[in-house]
Order: sequence, then C-alpha cells, then structure tokens
Amino acid sequence: MKKVLAILVVVIMVAGLIAGCGGGGDKKQEQKPAAQKFINIATGGTAGTYYPLGGAMAEIINKNVPGANTSAQSTGASVANVNMLKDGKVDLALIQNDIAFYAANGTEMFKDNKVANFKGIATLYPETVQIVALEKSGIKSIADLKGKRVAVGARGSGTEANARQILETYGIKYDDIKVQYLSFGEAASGLKDGNVDVAFVTAGHPTAAIQDIAVQNKVVMIPIEAAKADDLIKKYPFYTKVNIPANTYQGQTAAADAVAVQAMLVVADKMDADTVYAITKALYSNLDRIKAAHAVGKSITKETAQAGMSIPLHAGADKYFKEK
Repeated sequence: MKKVLAILVVVIMVAGLIAGCGGGGDKKQEQKPAAQKFINIATGGTAGTYYPLGGAMAEIINKNVPGANTSAQSTGASVANVNMLKDGKVDLALIQNDIAFYAANGTEMFKDNKVANFKGIATLYPETVQIVALEKSGIKSIADLKGKRVAVGARGSGTEANARQILETYGIKYDDIKVQYLSFGEAASGLKDGNVDVAFVTAGHPTAAIQDIAVQNKVVMIPIEAAKADDLIKKYPFYTKVNIPANTYQGQTAAADAVAVQAMLVVADKMDADTVYAITKALYSNLDRIKAAHAVGKSITKETAQAGMSIPLHAGADKYFKEK
C-alpha cells in the first residue's frame, strides 16, 4: 500500500512539473512583431495632387499594415515614377493610365524601352488636363498659342505628353510655340512673373499650382472644343471629356470643357500578394483620410477602381476587389 501511495505521489509531482513547464512555455510564446516592410511611394511635385495623396496613403499604410514603414517622396511624376519602379527604387507609384499603357506596351516615350515589372492596384480619379492663362493675356483658345511661351510640363512627363498630343490635334507643333519645360510650381511662378503665357497642368482639379496663381491674378481656363476632343479621343482612347466648372478657382468666372486621363496607383510586381492585398484593403477602408488630403479624394471609390485600368492587376489587388 505504501508503495502504491509513493508511486501516486511521484506521478502527481511529475504531472505538476510538466503542467508547470507547459504553463511557463505559453507565457513565453509572445507574438513576434511583424517583419518590417520598407515601402517607398513615388508621387509628384509638391505643388501637384499626387504629393498630398501619397502622404495620406503612406500614413494609412503605416497605421493599418503590420510592420509597414512607408514614406512618400516628391518626384517628377508619371514617367519618372515608371522609371523608378523599373530600377527598383520605389515600390508603389501614382501615375497616369496613359503613361502606364505606354510603358507596359513599349510605345510613345517608352518606345523600344518596355517596362514590364509593374502591375495595377486601382484607378483613382480623373486627371484633368488644365490649360491656364492669365485673363489679361487675351488668350482665349488653343489656336491662340502659336508664337506664345507655353509651359508644357517637365521634360518627359505625363503632362508634357498630354500637351504635345492636344497641340497636335490643333495642328500646332513645338516649333510653332516657345516651349517651356517646367514643373507645376515653376509654371505657376512663370505665369505670375510674366515669363510664361500659358501652362498645361495635368492634375485633379482644383490643384494647388493654379490655386496659387489665382490668389492674386484672374485666371482663365482655355477650353478644348467638343469636336477637337472627339478627334483626340479617337487617336488616344485614354482621354475622356470633362468640364471644369466656373469658380473652381478664385476669380474664374467661366466654365471650360476639357479632357482628362485617369490617375492610378501601381505596384512593383515583385511585391507579394498578401502585402498588396493588405495595402489595397487599408486604403479603401480609410477613404475619409484620403478625402481629407485633397478634394479629388471624393472621386476615389471601390466601385470605380477599375475604370480605365490600362495594365493587368496585381494578384493581391485582384483578390481584394473580387471580395463582396
């Protein structure tokens, strides 16, 4: 009997020891922090629309994607951003849908230089090609631009491509104007200082560069006539017709018909599907923060996220948008 009791005591002690070890092990199995993901977002000039949007996106990703360490950087916008993706210098980028198409297909400024290492996440909002002059210049139509000093955007930028294509539709070549390759901010300064007669600005309206001009100068938006817009769209189907309402800018008393491309968010195709899914979900679950960053945010919706998508979707984004 004593032997039985002794054996039972040993068994109980061993069981207790095992249980104690197991309990201690559970306490030590704390959740490891998520591995850090350094994510760079290429945006555009500080006076444009991409820069504030990119900043808001970086903030959302950092707060909602475990381990994300995201930063937005000012760049030369669409074309520069594609090249930065190609060279592996950034992970996400805001670009125009027409530029994405050119790069993916090796046409226009990417002729013989096809870029294949990026995919789409979503189209965001219409980017209006705004053609702005000071009212005192007397410029009322694109036909008036011959011989004028025209800011067409930074050299090789998406805006510059838009300017060239629109001028071409009116039979105007660069040889017919005094071309100024200027960023949005530089173009605004040039208009205010009298060194530029008209500027092309491709961005969601209103955009900061033109708002800055309108504070002290009465501006006019140069329209694109419907027939010319139809000709442009026939040749370049990325464009759509839009209208810039009166009073979009301070002192702008007349509405103007215009054309637009689509802003879109793209990603390096090497990024894993789970991370892209998490980024996409985070952004579309926090659209209020994006709306607060810029007025164009009101146009960004899950329902319109594939409108004008000109390249294949990344698998992670595709998974998110297929969810109900």
